[in-house]
Amino acid sequence: MKKDKNKHALIVVILVILLLGVMLVSLLLGRFSISVRECLGILASKILPVEPYWTQVQDNMLWLVRVPRIGIAVLVGMALSVAGTSYQCIFRNPMAAPDILGASTGAAFGAALAILMGRSNTEITAWAFLSSIACVALVLLCAKICRGNPIVNLVLAGIMIGSLFSASTSYLKLIADPHNTLPAITYWMMGSIAGANMAKLRYVWIPMLIALVPIVVLRWKINLLTMDDEEAKTMGINTGRVRVIVIICATLLTAASVSVSGMIGWVGLVIPHLARRMVGNDCRILIPTAGLTGGIFLLLVDDVARNLYTTELPLGILTAFVGAPFFIYLMARKGAVS
Repeated sequence: MKKDKNKHALIVVILVILLLGVMLVSLLLGRFSISVRECLGILASKILPVEPYWTQVQDNMLWLVRVPRIGIAVLVGMALSVAGTSYQCIFRNPMAAPDILGASTGAAFGAALAILMGRSNTEITAWAFLSSIACVALVLLCAKICRGNPIVNLVLAGIMIGSLFSASTSYLKLIADPHNTLPAITYWMMGSIAGANMAKLRYVWIPMLIALVPIVVLRWKINLLTMDDEEAKTMGINTGRVRVIVIICATLLTAASVSVSGMIGWVGLVIPHLARRMVGNDCRILIPTAGLTGGIFLLLVDDVARNLYTTELPLGILTAFVGAPFFIYLMARKGAVS
């Protein structure tokens, strides 16, 4: 047991170092050249009196474009992975993903409506976030008034309400201007963080932190939710309360992520399974591992998206190309998806 704990702690340390390394390399990548020396100097100049040996354009490119983009990529990857892991544990379903309760489809409707009304980028983000929360609130309300198994009711209500929001989004696309508005809606739904800036970074990290802290604090109780409810209650755990808290927090993580990045699939489904391959099913170590792995994964995918071609690729396309074959590989291995 002690040997496993040491091994898992080492894995987390390695992931932290790897994440920091990928973030540093990502600062150097791009069509506008910034050397390692210039990058370190610009970063150090914010806390130390360094005489500039770089241009103001390089300084603006690093702080106003690359830093917020890298920060949002890492936060969104972490949030989707932690949300996916939490859903899979509390629903006891290895196929559960962050959009299981309709958070993504709700955000898509809000964003499409805001784009159709000609709102600004900031307003589109806010509308997507609020619409995502409203969609999940309707799901929770429907599940509460229905009889039967509460977990099954949640999943079925998520499918039903999500379908309604998806149909509403399709209608908005039908009536949108095919030359300007429709392409904007379609591109948003493909997922991208090309419009990342400091305002979005400041906006998104607060709800993510609010949602992440309870999940981290309760992660040992989430372990007990993987057992039968009656068995968990004999150990003094209020399963209903813990499940509601985790669902709300995971939904908030998903809503905040989708509102700034659009619909990015597969991250919250595949990364939790990859993390399980590394550290097992213990949520105390699984959740931090999944979060770090998700941050690394999405940052690497974004690096490819913005550097592979002259035209930037939407993240949702790349994550599908990577996630789907990898998930098939996991399924092909005995006991990989459990």
